[in-house]
Amino acid sequence: MNEPANDPELDPRIVEGPYPFQSHLGFRMTAWRDGYARFELPLKPELMNRYGIPHGGVHACLLDTVMGYAGSWTGDPDRRQLVMTLSLTTNFLAQATGEILTGTGRRVGGGRSVFYAEGEITDATGTKVATGMGTFRYRKG
Repeated sequence: MNEPANDPELDPRIVEGPYPFQSHLGFRMTAWRDGYARFELPLKPELMNRYGIPHGGVHACLLDTVMGYAGSWTGDPDRRQLVMTLSLTTNFLAQATGEILTGTGRRVGGGRSVFYAEGEITDATGTKVATGMGTFRYRKG
């Protein structure tokens, strides 16, 4: 996936949440625009499995987050579009190395009530360590 540059002018109301679970894990939004989202996750011991690598659930959560955000852009921080994950597929490709994971998501299709997204996670060396596909439903209200 080609990544746009960091968004230095992301509105602080967007960057700071609310996304309590992801914030608890340490996620940081670094880009968000129509059809695209990127989050970074500094790795810490609490996120590792007994082999000393990031737990697979961390990968799944990061992919779910970036893909969901990729389809929920409104352009207005005061008008949130919430989405619900209907299906999520995660593919583990390589062991992550380094101290940070970067997840990117792209909306790749859909309609008025459902959208489809693809995502990938790279490690500190740029190695693609996981990919995912998801189906999401827009929530009303």
